[in-house]
Amino acid sequence: MTAIGRLPRRFPVGTRYVLEGLPAEPGQVRVISRVLVLPNGQQFDLTQPSPEPVTRRRARRSTARRRSKR
Repeated sequence: MTAIGRLPRRFPVGTRYVLEGLPAEPGQVRVISRVLVLPNGQQFDLTQPSPEPVTRRRARRSTARRRSKR
């Protein structure tokens, strides 16, 4: 299984989110494993704590706009 740091916004059709758990108290379940399984069989373990979220930076334009003086 592969650990993943950041998940995409969309997943392909057929992707499964698998939870494994044990009964805890009456009417409750204790989750012991979370796995994301893609249609091609690739698995990602989501049980491990994820790293701190990365803040998004605004994309810089490759060419700067220059103001023309008239």
